[in-house]
Parts: sequence; structure tokens; C-alpha cells
Amino acid sequence: MSDTVAPTFVDGESPELARVEAQMALLASGIRASTRSTAASIDPALEPFGLAVLRVLARRGETHAGVVAEVLAVDRSMISRQARLLCGLDLVGTRVDPLDGRARFLALTPLAEAKLAKVRRERTALVHRRLSTWTTAELDQFAVLLERLNEAD
Repeated sequence: MSDTVAPTFVDGESPELARVEAQMALLASGIRASTRSTAASIDPALEPFGLAVLRVLARRGETHAGVVAEVLAVDRSMISRQARLLCGLDLVGTRVDPLDGRARFLALTPLAEAKLAKVRRERTALVHRRLSTWTTAELDQFAVLLERLNEAD
């Protein structure tokens, strides 16, 4: 197929798009499995959603629990439940909001910071291994296509 020709649709389907969809489904499945594995490597009791909370705190630093809920697009009660679990695993510490005694600020503990740094190094090494045989041009093209996909409406 030429680079300038749009995909051919037969009965509303395009073999090229079907192939892309299949590969994206495999990628998504692999990401979900990796997330479960990463959570378990931090602590066997850590759920994937708890890992998402940890990653928000790693990016943002100490954060109001309500903001974490907004970032993850979930109800505050889910964050409250996760905060209790994460505190019990010594992965998150809390501080009372001085303006609202019912609210809490959440922050990673040193243990969580160390474990997240370890899994980040492992993930980076895995990506590097998988892409080590790709040429610079292939990596650049892949990055451009991913950017284009992620910027789509």
C-alpha cells in the first residue's frame, strides 16, 4: 500500500485498520499485565489502582486527596480507601489539611519512592531491550506515529 493512499474499506472494514486494532489490543493487554506485575513487585497486596495513586504522587509530590481523585477521575471515597491501604503498606503518609480537618494530603514514603525508582529502572531497561535492534529512523518514526495517535481527538 502506498504511503499516500487511504486504507481500503470492504463492508465497513479495512484490513490495515483491523491489523492496527489487533496490535493495539495486544499492547493494551500487555500493559495491563505489566501494571499488575509491577504492583505485585512493590507489594503483593498492592492493587493496580493503588499503583496509579502512587504514580500520581510520584509526579506531583504531596497532593490533596481530592486532587488525586480528580486526576484519576474517580470518587474521593476510592482515594480514601486506597490511602488507608497504602498507609497500611507504609507506601503513603498522610497529613491533615489545616483548612479542612476532614481532608488529607497524601505523600509517598521513602519506601515507596525507592520501590517506584526500582520499577522505573526495570521498565526502562525492558523498553531499551525491546527496541535495541531498531534503527534511529525506526525509533523516530515510531515516536512520531505515537505522538500523532495520542494527539488525535
